[in-house]
Amino acid sequence: MTVPKTVKTPYEAPRIFGPAYRTASLGILLVVTLIAFEGMSVGAIMPAVSKDLHALDLYGMSFSAFLIAGLFANVVAGLWSDRRGHAAPFLLGVGLFVAGMALAGAAGSKELFIVARAVQGLGGGATIVATYVMIARVYPPVVRPKVFAALSAAWVLPAMIGPSVGGAVAEVFGWRWVFYGIVPLVIPAMLMLLPALRTGGGPAPVPATGPRSRPLAMTLSAAATAAGAGVLLYGVDRLHTAPVVGGVATALGLAGLVAGLPRLLPTGALRFGRGLPTTIMMRGLLSSAFFGVNSFIPLVLTSVRGFSVAEAGIALTTGALGWSTGSYLQSRRDYDRALLVRIAAAAVTAGILATLLSLVPGVTGWIDVPAWIIAGFGMGVGVASISVTAMRQSPDEEQGANSAALQVVDTLGSALMIGFGGVLINLVGHDDIATGYTMIVILTAAVGLFGTIIAVRMREPAS
Repeated sequence: MTVPKTVKTPYEAPRIFGPAYRTASLGILLVVTLIAFEGMSVGAIMPAVSKDLHALDLYGMSFSAFLIAGLFANVVAGLWSDRRGHAAPFLLGVGLFVAGMALAGAAGSKELFIVARAVQGLGGGATIVATYVMIARVYPPVVRPKVFAALSAAWVLPAMIGPSVGGAVAEVFGWRWVFYGIVPLVIPAMLMLLPALRTGGGPAPVPATGPRSRPLAMTLSAAATAAGAGVLLYGVDRLHTAPVVGGVATALGLAGLVAGLPRLLPTGALRFGRGLPTTIMMRGLLSSAFFGVNSFIPLVLTSVRGFSVAEAGIALTTGALGWSTGSYLQSRRDYDRALLVRIAAAAVTAGILATLLSLVPGVTGWIDVPAWIIAGFGMGVGVASISVTAMRQSPDEEQGANSAALQVVDTLGSALMIGFGGVLINLVGHDDIATGYTMIVILTAAVGLFGTIIAVRMREPAS
């Protein structure tokens, strides 16, 4: 009698839309898509909101309220996820986001609308961080690159149709229905996520005991950082009109950041220590470089090259397509992530510099389309690779804190660079947008080049 031979079959990684993970994946993607759609639509409907609520300054205040509240929620939700699991901060975040949407739709005054945007920011910030922790705890490491690639893809459709759909809804039904319309769509997403919220993929990790595990200290640091960022943005926005007030506010904002930010990041992050510290900081470098230019491309194309608003928006849409493509390609196999991020930073830098060609006489402004596809491709490769690496380098009990740190440097990097870009435009003068934009490109390209050089430090130090 012969013993049957064991047939060796090649290992096949689980699929994110296979039976085991289908409902969780669809639920996560739907939630992220709704948050993305809201973000992409608000810019399109703000003229209608401002006109209806008689608020000329509604633009800056509404975006700042969302940003600062979200930054604070990033930290608190990360701390909560590490200590109690991701389910509660995720549910609370989604609840606050929905409440903020409903409140914004019902707002009858500028003040109430600003409060609504802050509530949305709290909800969105908590939800995104809890989602990152959920991915780390529900999915095995081998499939996480595909999950983060899917998250990037979830932003593509809102980026392409969000502004136009939001504008159409505002024109036909009124801007309030842009907010109201998203609320009922949250229900199926929550139903699909219930199993992942109950189980979490295993037992809850043992709470951390390091400096980023202390609730009171972390909450105060988050408040100081959020307030510092808000005051700093206020200050730099007024330096050109009220130098004394702007200077004092800028100094106070910097003091708040110095007091609060270091505690929110891994030890050694601000000096780009090897391994996790540099991984976290690379997210901020890429975001500040990319979004620091992204926000001003429409201004240049409309003011310098005579594009319509719709035509100028095409460049940003194609950037989203490049982002999705890059994120998909990085998920195909297990690459050297530090090398991928280095390539990504180089692509972002190249795309930024290529947009300067749109200012050259005789060169069409449409050159920004391929330029921003290149930059978007770099962001797709880089952001997903950074997320995968950060989760791999994080102990289970610190996944929330490090997910929050990624969001904090992302928010701060992009917000501060956009603010500094606005200062440059104002200092040079609105009659010379081309020169101001050139200065912005030089600044952001320098950040991208620094990221290209420093990315190698994402690798863990040799033991």
